[in-house]
Amino acid sequence: MSLSQLLDTARDSMTVRRVFGEPYERDGATVIPAARVRGAGGGGGGKDERGQEGDGGGFVLTARPVGAYVVKDGAVTWQPAVDVERVVTVAVLGWAVVAWLVTRAVRRR
Repeated sequence: MSLSQLLDTARDSMTVRRVFGEPYERDGATVIPAARVRGAGGGGGGKDERGQEGDGGGFVLTARPVGAYVVKDGAVTWQPAVDVERVVTVAVLGWAVVAWLVTRAVRRR
């Protein structure tokens, strides 16, 4: 993939359609899902000792749900998404740090 093709692909990928999903209706309300989208890329080119030229690159795009806008009776509300995996990971790490600090304090005495 050439560098210009990589840039075209990146530009086409980073659109509002990646952030906001297609609206749908449920129980008389319109729901518009939303996500956090991040992208990164890189590329370059060069020449070897025989004078052959080349270029290349790469691009990555990640998305995580963050919530949804709910439109009902003319009012818009935000409903955040709960990332259970992240909540559990932070809780476990927090308890591990507390356990380590307690153990350290007990050993000092």
